[in-house]
Amino acid sequence: MVTSGDKNKILTDLIGAGIAGNQSAYAEFLTKIMPLMRSVVAKKITSADVEDVLQEVLISIHKARHTYDCERPIMPWLMAIARFRIIDHLRKHYAQMRHKTFDLDDWDDVTEELSSDESIDELLGDVGAKHKEILTMMHVEGYTAKEVGAKIGMNESAVKVAAHRAIKKIRTKLKI
Repeated sequence: MVTSGDKNKILTDLIGAGIAGNQSAYAEFLTKIMPLMRSVVAKKITSADVEDVLQEVLISIHKARHTYDCERPIMPWLMAIARFRIIDHLRKHYAQMRHKTFDLDDWDDVTEELSSDESIDELLGDVGAKHKEILTMMHVEGYTAKEVGAKIGMNESAVKVAAHRAIKKIRTKLKI
């Protein structure tokens, strides 16, 4: 039976040989760490992005291999690199989400496009109940996104994103 200490020794020996120039040992090292790194990434990242982040982790390990000290345990070194790449990915992801918020003034554009025989209820027919509630509270009752969030238990950004998605669905229906 192979213990985790034995696995660490094997990985340390393989990366050491790789650093010394043995390409086949280095390729075996990467092959052995790939399932472990995929598992680490998959626990923190949505499934659609796992392979992309895994590649970033492996590239970072490759670029930083010269910094590894073969006298030290390898797992903390690998996990630190994986953690930094995961954090980088999440920062980028959430920064993009922050920029995807919707200017709620665009609702006026949607309502101006309504023909006289279309009612708001018909327009909101394809929109989910939660989205209807958000749009009604914001654009009929006059609540702010922050107030709506407090009333229905969502944060302000989530309310804005939900409103954006609902309005986008309505725009698609109206073809505007």
